[in-house]
Amino acid sequence: MRLSWFAKSRNRKPPSAASFRTEIIADVLVPERAEDVRFFSRKLIRPGRFRRFSNRDRRESLLAVFYLVVAAVLPVRWWAPICRRVSRVRLKRHLRKEFPAYAEAVHAVLGEDVDARSLFEALLAACHRRRLQLAAHLAARRWSPAIRLEGLEGLQAALQRGHGAIIWCDQFTSQTIFGKRALHEAGIAAHQVSANTHGVSESAFGLRFLNPPLVNVENRYLKSRLVFDRDDVYQVTIRIQKTLKENGVVMMTNNIYAGSTFTEASLGESGWTHLASAPSNFAARGKTALFAMSTFETVPFRDYRAVISPELLPAAPAAPATGMARDGAKNMVVQASYILLKRDCLLQALKHCPEQMMSWSRRQRLTEGQDSIGIGADEGS
Repeated sequence: MRLSWFAKSRNRKPPSAASFRTEIIADVLVPERAEDVRFFSRKLIRPGRFRRFSNRDRRESLLAVFYLVVAAVLPVRWWAPICRRVSRVRLKRHLRKEFPAYAEAVHAVLGEDVDARSLFEALLAACHRRRLQLAAHLAARRWSPAIRLEGLEGLQAALQRGHGAIIWCDQFTSQTIFGKRALHEAGIAAHQVSANTHGVSESAFGLRFLNPPLVNVENRYLKSRLVFDRDDVYQVTIRIQKTLKENGVVMMTNNIYAGSTFTEASLGESGWTHLASAPSNFAARGKTALFAMSTFETVPFRDYRAVISPELLPAAPAAPATGMARDGAKNMVVQASYILLKRDCLLQALKHCPEQMMSWSRRQRLTEGQDSIGIGADEGS
């Protein structure tokens, strides 16, 4: 089944509106869950025009300079109030253009009783704190936040089996830096799968000046970065396979637009969420352990909590046959089982800390609506 042209929201689409064709691959039933997962393919039809500079570059440049000064000069106790005040500067515009779709998505997942306006304003403030987190890593001298990592024992037990592990990360505002830092401080040398445009901008100016500071800070806490071009993911797939065979830890952020396939599953009361298919594909093909990870800011700029889930293990009836795992054949039922397990972890994390989730789902299925929900969503960590 072929869908109509699928145009992403401004926060997610490549510069100058690249065009993609999205098609349904299959609806896969997971018998023991009595749920199905829809698999999509996404093909580039017309590349977007590469821009030298954008309006967002100007705004992000000013904010970067401002927060560098704040981090270097002002005490930590002032940082959160400053972020909250700055986040309200363009509040009316955000409420007019982004809030209606955001509120619809929040109510679809968490129920009509949730105060979506408060969550939305808290998310705007959290996104500004995310900018200041980067500035603090670059300019603050006496800043030493507490970082707690939960679930490390399960990851270490999986690595003892010698087949590597994938950590599937959610797009909470503190994940980008503090998720990696938590693993690094716990002695885990992780490899991050990352698009070559990772950062705040995809323009020539952004790639040259705005993105490198974030990438460099992240790299402090990584063993390596597995960088790929969206038009050709074959080489990075080979590198991921090699890393896993060497019993390495690979981090993947749930960004459905980085690869050529993704999935759709129900979420919460009446919502739908999109999840990348690559992590489940690697886990279903072999013996690689798969974990979910969410990182929360419990006290702004002072305390962070990174949570690694128990190992995601499909029920026994959906396990792949030995021969199938050996020859690398895809097993979409196993993949769908992993997707639903990841969906469960995502829902639990959303209920715990909804105001820090940058990328929300929708009330409609992809075949019914065209708008994506997100504020400052990462384009592949």
